Amino acid sequence: MTENETKKLPACPVETTLTLIGNKWKVLILRDLLPGTKRFGELKKSLGTVSQKVLTAQLRDMEADGLVKRTVYPEVPPRVEYTLTDLGMSLRPVLDSMWSWGENYKASL
Repeated sequence: MTENETKKLPACPVETTLTLIGNKWKVLILRDLLPGTKRFGELKKSLGTVSQKVLTAQLRDMEADGLVKRTVYPEVPPRVEYTLTDLGMSLRPVLDSMWSWGENYKASL
């Protein structure tokens, strides 16, 4: 993220986090990449109903924000893999807390 992009971020840290991961697909992409590297097709299959266009856009946003690293291998057909960066991995406690909260909520019903 460039200095100009950083200036566009909200002052509130919670809002900043939501700006970066505040939609369903980004959180689920993070969840699926926490165990390790995945190819585009693997991500699409694990996410289920996401369209190719939406998944591509979300991955590009996450790459631009420094959360995901995209590696293209010069093969035929081309192989593309996605991995969380250290910054992306640093969101693990956030996702772990969301998991725990969701489990507690379901248990309380």
